Amino acid sequence: MQGVIKAFDPSTGTGLILSDSDLLEHELASDALEGSIFRMLRPGQRVVFDLDDNGLATRLRLGSEVDMGTPGF
Repeated sequence: MQGVIKAFDPSTGTGLILSDSDLLEHELASDALEGSIFRMLRPGQRVVFDLDDNGLATRLRLGSEVDMGTPGF
């Protein structure tokens, strides 16, 4: 899935992602940044993510142009 960071609290690691496909908000899983290049997230930052069994956003990563649906790629 693709989305935009809506909010992130670096002291607690909690945050929200607004999904591009359905405009729903997804809370970050506690392990969302583990193994990721991200250490901090900022509102408006575009990410690719998965949903775990509880509907929480996990495995945050940068998308390629193909992942992001950029025309011409």
